[in-house]
Amino acid sequence: MQDTPWRLGLRTLWRDLRAGELRLLLVAVTLAVAALTAVGFFADRLKGGLARDARQLLGGDAVLVSDNPTPPAFVQRARELGLQAATNIVFPTMARATDAQGGGSRLVALKAVEPGYPLRGSLTVATVPGAAGATTRAIPAAGEAWVDRSLLEALGIGIGDALLLGDAQLRVTRVVLLEPDRGTGFAAFSPRVLVAASDLPRTRLVQPASRLTYRFAVAGSDARVRDFTRWSAAQLGRGDVRGVRLETLEGGRPEMRQTLDRAEKFLNLVALLSALLSAVAVALAARGFAAAHLDDCAMLRVLGLPQRTIAWAYTVEFGAVGAAASVLGLVAGYAVHFVFVLLLSGLVETSLPPPGPWPVALGVGMGFTLLFAFGLPPVLQLAQVPPLRVIRRDVGNLKPASALVLVVGVAGFAALLLAASSDLKLGGIAVGGFAGAVLVFAALSWAAVKLLRAVVNEATAPRWLVLATRQVSARPVYTVVQASSLAVGLLALALLVLLRTDLVDSWRRATPPDAPNRFVINVMPEQAQEFQDALRAGGVKRYDWFPMIRGRLVAVNGKAIGPDDFTEDRAKRLVDREFNLSHAAAQPTHNQVVAGQWVPEEKGAVSVEEGIAATLGLKLGDQLQFDIGGLPLQGRITSLRKVDWGSMRANFFVMFPVSELPDVPSTYMTAFRAPQRPGFDNQLVRRFPNVTNVDMTSTLDQVQSVLDKVVRAVEFLFGFTLAAGVVVLFAAVTATREERAREFAIMRAVGARASLLRQVQRAELAGVGLLAGFLASSVASLVGWGLARYVFEFQWTASPFVPIVGALCGAALALAAGWWGLREVLQRPVVETLRRAAE
Repeated sequence: MQDTPWRLGLRTLWRDLRAGELRLLLVAVTLAVAALTAVGFFADRLKGGLARDARQLLGGDAVLVSDNPTPPAFVQRARELGLQAATNIVFPTMARATDAQGGGSRLVALKAVEPGYPLRGSLTVATVPGAAGATTRAIPAAGEAWVDRSLLEALGIGIGDALLLGDAQLRVTRVVLLEPDRGTGFAAFSPRVLVAASDLPRTRLVQPASRLTYRFAVAGSDARVRDFTRWSAAQLGRGDVRGVRLETLEGGRPEMRQTLDRAEKFLNLVALLSALLSAVAVALAARGFAAAHLDDCAMLRVLGLPQRTIAWAYTVEFGAVGAAASVLGLVAGYAVHFVFVLLLSGLVETSLPPPGPWPVALGVGMGFTLLFAFGLPPVLQLAQVPPLRVIRRDVGNLKPASALVLVVGVAGFAALLLAASSDLKLGGIAVGGFAGAVLVFAALSWAAVKLLRAVVNEATAPRWLVLATRQVSARPVYTVVQASSLAVGLLALALLVLLRTDLVDSWRRATPPDAPNRFVINVMPEQAQEFQDALRAGGVKRYDWFPMIRGRLVAVNGKAIGPDDFTEDRAKRLVDREFNLSHAAAQPTHNQVVAGQWVPEEKGAVSVEEGIAATLGLKLGDQLQFDIGGLPLQGRITSLRKVDWGSMRANFFVMFPVSELPDVPSTYMTAFRAPQRPGFDNQLVRRFPNVTNVDMTSTLDQVQSVLDKVVRAVEFLFGFTLAAGVVVLFAAVTATREERAREFAIMRAVGARASLLRQVQRAELAGVGLLAGFLASSVASLVGWGLARYVFEFQWTASPFVPIVGALCGAALALAAGWWGLREVLQRPVVETLRRAAE
């Protein structure tokens, strides 16, 4: 023959496309590429947008934060580099209304700003409470104050009224709706008052003991900002400068970063499941494709076509299919990612930048990897079909792929999935879980086939059951492949259901809609009972209530420590300042002990949050000494706790598991959900003027809004995985269609009725589906638990009824897929079935 491999490959491609024999392969690869690239395009654009908007969250390209005026050397360096610079000063103080307005007072976070603030981003302000905001690059004029709406409500004042700050009287002219560099912490959650830096001296609030925070922001070209940050980091690393740190996005919005990180993990997980399912579908469809072309290749060998030419022809055909499916998947993924942009609008305030080349490379790599690793090996066996098969149909059948080809293909596919997951734990659990599941499914399916053959008594069992058992046991390899493939598909579908119903619900429970939206601190011990009575009288039924102690860690295991003993910046800051301690006999219900044991009323014991323990290098058994206002307090670490700082509950770095700490000065703090009635906060503050009431409503609303958008996006992407699961089910059930046709043809030739064969087919499909569903749901519970605990960090326990429900669903899905894929086998005329069986 004169055909080259290219011409032969393209001609067979056109013929197979017209015959519909490549349909499953195209659909499976397209779905995998579309799912991965849809997530990839969106994640790439989102990361670019967050990196760009990080500057707005900081108020500049880089910010130096210090407890004293910024050292002159840093200011001089910024000036030498030609950077824009602006300093603002933030500190807590009391704001008061005039006597004519009721004389109310409230702790506020006062920020004095210079012209040019903010260097990045914009303020959003309104002229009246409740009005739509407008962005501005201006700052308050001399004698003016811009304030949060909550302060107006707390003090009972309005726009145009006077506000007393120290010795100064300023006029309220704007309501602050959005402040890009606000950050987090109690000072940030207190009502904001924004004033011009020129008004600060006349307030006389800046005193030697004032707790001021100076923020020196710079902005300019990327190269010059990098020079400044490198120089600043080097200066700070020398240890000559104390109390100064270089601020980054990591410390700016932790609650939003955690939500976005979990969102990306969810989306990546669903995309991984789609790719794993597609790999199974491609392998099954390719094996069916190869089985259908055995006779054709035998005839080509008879006509003298070399093995190499046949092999290269099919390589060309599958290469073209991979290219076409990859392009289709890229187009679909790019279109779908716009749906994510719509569903998750608001995570980044402005338009997203265009995506980079990584998602395209990932999609194309996935398309070709799927076909060449899982599709091509069985097809290349067609080149080895002996010419003798033309007259002897029992020779030249397909064999399992060689171990080398299988290992290389699976390794390449696993590496690509790990790269796509962007998280080694997520990719490792998903890929490793599925790889282990395949081996378990194969072994248990083989054992089940042998057991079925042993327990069915052909003398007493119904005829349809006897025939179904013979069908299954006559081809154990096909049965194991079919059951294992079905189980893998059902495993992904079961994971989807469990993740949606349990894992996402657990995620919502971490920050539920009724989470506390008020934090109150500085409740004096003598006010404790009266304050709790006031909460209950106001309709607050549930609230966190803990003593709060300010202490500084001064020694570990008898050795004095200080900032110079640590290299990490966060560790230096923790040791250099006081942090909040507490005590309670009962372990907080929203904290999980991950090491050691919490023993109520254990004297001399202390429980430490695992994050701070890792930062400071603390471990179980270490003896800690704290300085509490000049009083020493010691304790041995007996447990480590996991704390979800995004839960909006009262949490502490260090807790003593005792109900009382005599002689230790403390106040109380509480967290609760404020009742939906006006005036509650004002009444509480007027009755207890010394307390600090922090309103978390806007932060909680923002977190809930992001969470709702993320869940909608995840549910949307689930559709891809469901589609891939359906493809796998269809491919698994129809993989043995021609073998079934021949067997049924012989049965019909010897007098078997169609109704009996239908019963046999249903029994076989239901049995395989029951087995696959039971195995899949059992493994899905284990994989889901691993993902919940080690990736998404949730407590999760699957229902014991999951395997039973999974088995029933597996049987139902197998029957449905079998009805759709195999109905033609039973509908063929007897003459045609005999002719096909004889071919």
